[in-house]
Amino acid sequence: MADTTCRTLRDGGLEGEHAPALTIKDSKASPFGFDVFNYVLTQLSNYILAGKSQSRGLVVVAYSRSPSFYVDLLKRRGIDIASSHDWIHILDCYTDPLGWKNRLIDKDISQEASSLSSFCQDVRNLDKLYSLIIEQGKGLIGQGKDRFSIAIDSVSEMVRHASISSVAGILSNLRSHGICMIYLFSKALFLLYNLVFLHCSMAADQVSSIFWLLHSDLHEIKFTSVLEYLSSMVASVEPFNQAAFGQRVDLENLSMLEQNFRKGKFHVRFKRRNGRVRVMCEEILVELAGIKFTPVLSEDEIINQRLLPKRYGFVQQVQFNLQLSEEERNERAKVVLPFEHQGNGKPIQIYDGRRSLGENKEEALVSTGKLQPDEDSGKGQIIYFRDSDDEMPDSDEDPDDDLDI
Repeated sequence: MADTTCRTLRDGGLEGEHAPALTIKDSKASPFGFDVFNYVLTQLSNYILAGKSQSRGLVVVAYSRSPSFYVDLLKRRGIDIASSHDWIHILDCYTDPLGWKNRLIDKDISQEASSLSSFCQDVRNLDKLYSLIIEQGKGLIGQGKDRFSIAIDSVSEMVRHASISSVAGILSNLRSHGICMIYLFSKALFLLYNLVFLHCSMAADQVSSIFWLLHSDLHEIKFTSVLEYLSSMVASVEPFNQAAFGQRVDLENLSMLEQNFRKGKFHVRFKRRNGRVRVMCEEILVELAGIKFTPVLSEDEIINQRLLPKRYGFVQQVQFNLQLSEEERNERAKVVLPFEHQGNGKPIQIYDGRRSLGENKEEALVSTGKLQPDEDSGKGQIIYFRDSDDEMPDSDEDPDDDLDI
C-alpha cells in the first residue's frame, strides 16, 4: 500500500487535472509520520533517478530538518549525491526562518548541503515562498514541458508563521496545474464566515505531484479537514494498541506502550477520478535501518493460514498430486458406471421410468435392439388396501371440488 502511494506520486497527473497530493498525518500517540515522509521521499527520488517518474526534479521545502539531514538521508539510502544538482533542490526554511542570523548561518551547513540548498529568510511571506518554489523547480527542469515534484516536511510549521487560509491557498495553488480555481470554504467546513479564496495560478503548470507532513493533534479539526479536502490521498499513522494510551502506566500495559513506540498502523484513503474512495491498511515497524510495511490480514485470512499448509515464498505446498499414475489409470478403467454399456453378452434392458410395470411389462422394457420378454420371475409387488369402502380413490377426486369457483 505504501508502494501504491509512491507509484501514484511517481505517475503524476494528467493534462488539465490537479497534481496528486498526499497528506501524511501522525500524532504523539504514534509519531512515525516523519519516517513515512522519508520513505516516500526516498522512493520518489529513486524513481526520478531511474527515469521512471513523470517528474524530472524534486524541490524539498525543509521546515523541521536542515538540508544536511536530507543529504545524509540520501547517502544512507544509497542515492548518488554527486548528480543531485541536476534533479533535487532544498529550500531551507529551517536554518533562518525569520532572517535573524543573516550571514552567520554559513558555518552551520556542510558544503554539499549548501550547494543543493537556498535560504528562505522570511517564511511569513507565503507569496515569496511560492515564487521561490516555482523558481527552484523550473531551475531544475528548464523551460520545457517537464515537471517537478514538491515535498514539504511540515505543514504544522507553516501554520506557526502564517494564517490557515494562506497556507491552504498556497497548497492548492501548487497542485492546481495552472487551472484557474475558486475555492469557497463554507462555515460547515472552515467554521469561518465569508472566507473566499480566489486565485488564478498560471505559473504552477509544471508541478507533477506534491506531498506534505501534518501533526494532526496540534491543530483544530477544521484545518485538518481542509488539508484532507485538498488531498487526493490521506495517509494516517495510528498507534498499534489504542488501549495503551489514556491509562495509568503499570506492568500490564507497559508492554503495549513499548509496542506503540516501535509499531503502528498505516491507513491510506485514495480518492479516485470517478469519485470512489478506497481505504487500505498496513502495519509499520520502525527500525534503525528504516521503516518496514507489512499487510494487515483479516480474521478470515488468519484462520485460513492456520488451516492451510505452510507457504514457501509465493508457492503453496500442495498435499496431493494432480497427475494419475499408470496403476491408478488401470484401476479407474475397471470401474463400471451405472448406465454404461457393460457388453457382457446378456440382453440389455433399461427401464425408462415413464410407465408402470404393472400396466405393460413389454412396453416398459426398452432395449437397444428389440423388445425382450421378461425372463426373470419372482418380481416384487406393492399391494394397497383402502381403510374403508367409503374412501374414494385419489384419482377420482377433483382437487378443486371444495373451492367456490
